[in-house]
Amino acid sequence: MSGQAYPFTARLWQHGGADGWHFLTLPEDLAEEIREIASGHPRPFGTVATIVTIGSTTWSTSLFADRRRGSYVLPIKREVRRSAGLLCGDQVECRIELTE
Repeated sequence: MSGQAYPFTARLWQHGGADGWHFLTLPEDLAEEIREIASGHPRPFGTVATIVTIGSTTWSTSLFADRRRGSYVLPIKREVRRSAGLLCGDQVECRIELTE
């Protein structure tokens, strides 16, 4: 899609109980820009393929449209949280690159 890197900082939050998924919610202005770019490349469930970097860890995943928040949410894997020493509520510096 773009190949451009998008850095942002967001608070890490958890959905569900102790074993629930952890996410970052993209800032509203970044979500609007990605929504525009992705509109010409529709994918199932409003996902957007991306490469994510947090600290020294880079991986491929998808952004998921979150209509309730009017943004996208980014799942953060347990291995990444452990590697970066991230806890729920932490402000996380992240970089994404759209891939499709």
